[in-house]
Amino acid sequence: MSSAPPPGLPVVDAMTPPVLVLHGPATRDEVSGPCEALRALLERGADRVVVCDVGGLGPPGLAAVNLIARLQLTARRAGGRIRLRDPDPALCALLDLVGLRFEVEGQPEQREPPLGVEEAVEPGDPVV
Repeated sequence: MSSAPPPGLPVVDAMTPPVLVLHGPATRDEVSGPCEALRALLERGADRVVVCDVGGLGPPGLAAVNLIARLQLTARRAGGRIRLRDPDPALCALLDLVGLRFEVEGQPEQREPPLGVEEAVEPGDPVV
């Protein structure tokens, strides 16, 4: 037995940013396609963050670093930014080595302490 889809627009979670899935292996020549897809995602939605799923890029190398850096540049030029999903630890180390820092999905932001961490207060400390 089948039923017709409900009338009206589909329900969309407004808190979930769009996702760009990157497939590997990354090469230097295949940068324009993902950059155009990212630009289209940023222009289409009100979201200024696009999640880039880099789990399928394959072994990390300078071609992957080049692709991710160009995606970040494209996002910034369009007024947005990217967040990495499922990066290989070696890719994170390589990005850090060349001086590129990216927000990684599932990790707390640098300014926020991880959940469950509380700052100690000493008696006599001034109230802030």
